[in-house]
Amino acid sequence: MNKRKVILVTDGDTVAQRAVETAARNIGGRCISRSAGNPTLLSGTEIIEQIKQAAHDPVVVMVDDCGDEGEGRGETAMAEIIKSPYIEVLGIVAVASNGKEGSNVKVDCSFTKDGKKTYQAVDKYGNNLFAAGLNGDTLSVLREVKVPIIVGIGDPGKMDGKDDINIGAPITTAALQEILKANGYRQ
Repeated sequence: MNKRKVILVTDGDTVAQRAVETAARNIGGRCISRSAGNPTLLSGTEIIEQIKQAAHDPVVVMVDDCGDEGEGRGETAMAEIIKSPYIEVLGIVAVASNGKEGSNVKVDCSFTKDGKKTYQAVDKYGNNLFAAGLNGDTLSVLREVKVPIIVGIGDPGKMDGKDDINIGAPITTAALQEILKANGYRQ
């Protein structure tokens, strides 16, 4: 059985959805648009079925808790996807939030709003925090699972206009490209 190659993005609001769809096209991937939502509307099982039906890999999936305390819908779906025997998670784009409700997770690297790669976390606006831990609302499950790489970014499609879809969502695209690169894909 060939496992489907999946990249998870921990955001799914309307602006993030458009940025993730744009970035997925930029890398030649497929985006499961139905996985968007604030919070994620589909269950992990429903998203896995959508992944199985995607035309080709890599498949980009959005998971979002909408700031729910504890393990929300996005985290529950993410945990199911990560544990699925049909899925190989290539990496996770961890989206920063500025609220206190989120979980802090160590990132392998991040991209600032200016497109600079850093080995520290960023905030919601894509500014370097000069710290290893990124704060976000759909991240606590990441402390319990192993994935090849976690890449931090600010708010997809925003970051002071520097990730706007009208300029190709370059920061979200860079995060997806970094995950592919870490898994031996050539761009």
